[in-house]
Amino acid sequence: MKTHRLLLALTILFTLPGIEAEDKKEEFKPLFNGKNLDGWVRVNTAPSTWTIKDGMIICSGKPTGELRTTRMYQNFIMEVEWRHMRARGNAGIFVWADDITASGQPFHRSVEVQVLENSYGNTRGYTTHGDIFPIHGAKMTPINGRGGSRAFPTENRSKPTPEWNHYRITCNDGTISLAVNGKVVTRGKNANPRKGYICLESEGGIVHYRNLKIRELPDTPLEPGQTAIADRGYRCLYTGVDLSGWKSAGKGWQSRNWTFRYTGKSKVDDKSIVTTESFSDFGFIFDVQTPKKPGACKVLLRDSPAAAITIDSSLKSKGWNRFEGELRGNKLSLKLNGKPLFTDKALDGVAAKGPIRIIPNGPIGFANVYVRPLEP
Repeated sequence: MKTHRLLLALTILFTLPGIEAEDKKEEFKPLFNGKNLDGWVRVNTAPSTWTIKDGMIICSGKPTGELRTTRMYQNFIMEVEWRHMRARGNAGIFVWADDITASGQPFHRSVEVQVLENSYGNTRGYTTHGDIFPIHGAKMTPINGRGGSRAFPTENRSKPTPEWNHYRITCNDGTISLAVNGKVVTRGKNANPRKGYICLESEGGIVHYRNLKIRELPDTPLEPGQTAIADRGYRCLYTGVDLSGWKSAGKGWQSRNWTFRYTGKSKVDDKSIVTTESFSDFGFIFDVQTPKKPGACKVLLRDSPAAAITIDSSLKSKGWNRFEGELRGNKLSLKLNGKPLFTDKALDGVAAKGPIRIIPNGPIGFANVYVRPLEP
């Protein structure tokens, strides 16, 4: 009887070869449905940055910024086809990323898999054939490195515009490898974080992506700090292409890619810029460059002088600074560059609801302005 059962099982297996192939095919799931951006979030870019056509995600390259998955992934194999539509195009695919962009940057803390068009050329510092490297606080040990944290491909296999390229990215327990057009060429290890979001990068080049799919692998134990920051509910108030969502009386404010700036050249008395949206209880993040001119720039939460955040040339950092806080009722909590300044500070005379107003005292730049609602 056992012999008959074994023969029957073998007969079924070999007479239906498509079953095994179909099972393997079903191990991969689409990361992109070919119709819309369900499952993805525009982090700090405009609706025009990412569009859908003929089953492709089309990236305009403007502004510099990110599109990320709504889900976090730990161990997985990702496959994607991409092509640049202009010579010297720049883009990338980020893995194990945080929920929003890093301080003073248009990109996330993550590990980047480079997507460069061949005309960019190859140097000792980078190639156009699939470099992998950690950015903005992430860590990774390169295999086939050149003294830094960047892993270089062992072979040049990418194709120039407008030809399609195929990437197979394998991430497992802090190791990462990249196969370019069918062959593994770049590898890294000891990555941190090793669980996070997947992002597509916009950085000036027009890029087409298609056939994005993923196969999740079994999770492995994680130590504290090895998981990226999960979605906190932030959304960006600046599109990177214009000042929609903001209004100002003069022409002193300008949109400059992923940053917006006050030039100091407004001829009107009211030099402020204010959101068209109002907020009640909300969390916020904004990055600001240390002003060079003495005197304070103020950010008024709910358009209330009682809830003003003062920014002046005494800021410790000479570059970008990140303010992060919450305004709940009349109580304000605030951090500067990750360090608490105060918690639940009671404010007198603060409005219950209102917009965010920025009042400059000279040239100054802002970026990464995020808000999120607070639970009652």
